[in-house]
This record gives sequence, C-alpha cells and structure tokens, in this order.
Amino acid sequence: MKIAELFKVQGYGVIVTGGASGLGLGYAEALAENGARVTLLDVHPQRVAEETKRLRSAGLDVRGEVLDVTDHAALDAAFEHAVEAYGRLDVVFANAGVDSGPGFVGGWVGSERPRVAEGSLENYTDERWDRVIDINLNGVFATLRAAARHMKPRRSGRIIVTTSLAAVKCEGAIGAAYMAAKAGAAHLVENVALELAAYNITVNAIAPGFFITNIGGGHAKNPAVQQTVAKHVPMHRVGFPDDIKGLALFLSSPASSYVTGQQIVIDGGWGLGEAD
Repeated sequence: MKIAELFKVQGYGVIVTGGASGLGLGYAEALAENGARVTLLDVHPQRVAEETKRLRSAGLDVRGEVLDVTDHAALDAAFEHAVEAYGRLDVVFANAGVDSGPGFVGGWVGSERPRVAEGSLENYTDERWDRVIDINLNGVFATLRAAARHMKPRRSGRIIVTTSLAAVKCEGAIGAAYMAAKAGAAHLVENVALELAAYNITVNAIAPGFFITNIGGGHAKNPAVQQTVAKHVPMHRVGFPDDIKGLALFLSSPASSYVTGQQIVIDGGWGLGEAD
C-alpha cells in the first residue's frame, strides 16, 4: 500500500462541533478538501451560513446546523440528521468550547505579570465556572456519547477532542474553569478510548497552544498580543488553523488506526519551556 492511501478519507461522514470558525473550521476544511462529507455544528447562525456557503461554492460537500452543545437533546438530533444525510458516521471532532475569562495574572508588563482581581479564586462566580464546565466538559461528554451510539454498531470510527496545552501545563493567565475543563476532557479521552477500543473506535485529543482563533473575544487576532506571545514560544511564532490540518487528517484517517487514548500537543514547543 502506498503511504498516501493511509490518509484517504474520501466519502467519510464527519461532524465537527464548533465547526464554523477557528480550529473547528480548520478541521472541517482539512477533511472536506480531501473528499469527506462534513457537517458543521455551531452556535453562531451567521457563521454557519457563511462558512457552509463558502465551502460549498468551492465544490466541497458540507452542510451546517445551528446548535448549542449544552442542549444534549438537540445535539443527539443533529447527529441523527448527519447520519441520515450521509448514511454513515466515521469521524467526530468534539471541538466546541469557550474561554473562561482572565486568570489570576495578566499579560507581561516588562518582566512583571500583574495580578488580576477578576480572575482570583475568591472572586470566581458560580455562573462563570458552570458555563465553562457545561460547554467545555459536559459538551464533550455529550458529543462522545452521541458518537459512540452511532459508531459502536458499525464497529468503526475516529473521535478527536480539542483539549489544550492548558490541560497539561499550568498557566496563571488562563481562567481556572478552562484549565479544569480541558484537563477533565483529556482524562475523559483516555477513559472512553479504553472502553471503545474493542469496537475499533479510536479516541484521541489535540492539545493546541496559542492559536489565532475567535476564542477569548478574538484577542488572539491582535498583532500586539501575537508578538508578545511569540517571544515565549521556542519557534517564535503563534499557531494558525492551517498548522493543525495535518494532525487532524492523520487522526481521522487509517494512518492512525493503532493510535488511541493519546493527547497530542501542538504548540510550537511552548510547553517545553522558553528558548532564545
């Protein structure tokens, strides 16, 4: 077999939550551009409409549906709709997520990082905590459950969860709820991978570092923020959605058939420490 054959996803049925922007859109593009049939699930109606139209106009087989992953009944129904449309479900990206606001320290001011009262533990509200956990952890659980219901009877499938470098590396600038949710999702990946391995279903996680997305109100798109972060990344740059497409294709394809329960960090080396 030629190596290229291992990466074929032609005709695959794919679902991407949070699929109308950022990394989710990158996943969707990577699969659709290689012949997969992709459903974008996203909470933002305008983004769903615009990106579905754009991808279809490029000749790609893409459909969209507006969805909030905290509505588990609606999520289950969206999976049914996708399977009805494609006749199969091969790959699911559990990607939908939100940030949790500031952590207990802010950005660098010279060599100092000032404390942020809003992000301190004693000021953390129940509402802020619950919202992030509900989307970033409970939403992942509901997505994994829906995927398993369709994949187990076929005894085949690929599930990829977007976690974060924050799942493995403490960072004071990241809100506590986000870090807890992503770490929980990473451990859930291992547990579900163990359970579904007997059904030839792989479950893995992609753990991005600093990428240019809409999360956090789009602050990552600020050139000044990018320049500041890049100074602390060994590769001296931030990540873009295109940087993640190869990994997404690998984990979706037969090339990764013996890889499960893994969390693959993609961060330009940021998690390793700083280097000149």
